[in-house]
Amino acid sequence: MSQARSSIFRRTCRSAAVTLSLSFATVLLAQETPRSIPEAPPRNEGEGPFQRLILRGGTLIDGTGAPAIGPVDIIVEGNRIVDIRNVGVPGVTIDAEKRPQAGPDDQELNVEGMYILPGFVDMHGHIGGVEQGTPAEYVLKLWMGHGITTIREPGSGNGLDWVLEHQAKSARNEITAPRINPYLFFGAGREEPFTTPDQAREWVRATAAKGAQGIKFFGAPPAIMEAALDEAKRQGLRSACHHAQMSVTRVNVLDTARWGLTSMEHWYGLPEALFTDQTVQDYPLEYNYANELDRFGQAGQLWKQAAPRGSERWYEVMEELIELDFTINPTFTPYEANRDLMRIRGDEWHEMYTLPSLWRFFAPNRENHASYWYYWTTADEIAWKENFRLWMSFVNDFKNRGGRVTTGSDSGYIYKIYGFGYIRELELLQEAGFHPLEVIRAATLHGAEALGRDDEIGSVEAGKLADMVIVDANPLENLKVLYGTGAIKLNENNEVVRIGGVRYTIKDGIVFDARQLLADVREIVRQAKEDEGFTLTQPGLD
Repeated sequence: MSQARSSIFRRTCRSAAVTLSLSFATVLLAQETPRSIPEAPPRNEGEGPFQRLILRGGTLIDGTGAPAIGPVDIIVEGNRIVDIRNVGVPGVTIDAEKRPQAGPDDQELNVEGMYILPGFVDMHGHIGGVEQGTPAEYVLKLWMGHGITTIREPGSGNGLDWVLEHQAKSARNEITAPRINPYLFFGAGREEPFTTPDQAREWVRATAAKGAQGIKFFGAPPAIMEAALDEAKRQGLRSACHHAQMSVTRVNVLDTARWGLTSMEHWYGLPEALFTDQTVQDYPLEYNYANELDRFGQAGQLWKQAAPRGSERWYEVMEELIELDFTINPTFTPYEANRDLMRIRGDEWHEMYTLPSLWRFFAPNRENHASYWYYWTTADEIAWKENFRLWMSFVNDFKNRGGRVTTGSDSGYIYKIYGFGYIRELELLQEAGFHPLEVIRAATLHGAEALGRDDEIGSVEAGKLADMVIVDANPLENLKVLYGTGAIKLNENNEVVRIGGVRYTIKDGIVFDARQLLADVREIVRQAKEDEGFTLTQPGLD
């Protein structure tokens, strides 16, 4: 073989390995010790926790689905909410004598005119990645700057030890970071694929002993998947699955839910469970899963092959999943570029908040996962718009019948960056048909329930941990005010102004200035651009 052909062969193998590892996260992922991103620095932000903190005069959206109420005073002692008092009615001067009194050592924070929400839960939060060049500080501050106080790390791609270390530091508030719930990719650390159910059970037991809280699957042979899920239940581990196309013909969402899977990621596996006159997706005969243009292009054709909305099969599948107490974590946001690529590339926050390395990772490239814009067409976008319509209708119907829907961003891919992608997910849930109060509940209490942590987080209630988001505009009226860039509004003087943006993120009773956290991120990006001489450009228009 010539040297030139050898070089081409190596590049081709690498591309296939990247695709397959992200589909299965088993042997190919596990053969090497995971490379990790730079660790989070010690915390030098935030004030508290305090012996006693009183939040004065805010309007509360508690996360349970209840309507807003205010003004309220919220009393926090240490890292716990101990009391919530209604102290008046809107537009009437508050009687100071009716309010909780502050002692000489108490701290008070005036939040009159602001809205108080529970800390947000990102159910699909990868803590950066080596390929994207995203240091932990960048990722974690973007999350905290958008009010995200808890994340589920769905695979621990930086290595379980690395994630567990950051989990512990976050729990001790030694770093500026959300609470971290580490899951591990099924099979990570094994040198060979699973060939028996007993091997799968042994791996699950070892994973639980290391401290993981759950397992992320991409599919597996049925006997191995069933054994692993059964053992996960025995070990008290939760589970998630991206039902990848290479396994979904044997194991769809109904199969895994019956075996004990606690949540599904994205939407793969649902249309396949809804098939009525076919057993496999109607792939073009030249389709190749390792070609990501094929993979994501044809995924946009899938929902229209499922049973139609309102059909008997539609509700059969839905009702069984609800009966099994199953959670759907749709992650609409990373797929949004499929229906309008040029708009997503032009999101206004890219200029100030997207690292050069991340922007390069997003660009069309056969070797980068989810950078499949080899030749994305108008027809692809039209198909994906219809795919979204059908997908959203299932999620909304599932919610309306009592199913649990959560919010996850899967940022770091497909032009979605941390924090901003999460807020966009909230907007997409509203587009799907959720009332804004239902959106907030999905982002808070339902996420906490899915993690098994709703006794401590997920709603603003006495006795729970003091995780809260404070924003100076009404997010129910306009979810855009939660973006770090705020929302554009024309004021009474006919001037364009920005309103909103999270003002304070409170985690464990520690009050963080969210705007300062985002300013730190902007400086990280500015410095990276200066070091590289980088200017954000559009391919072919440079």
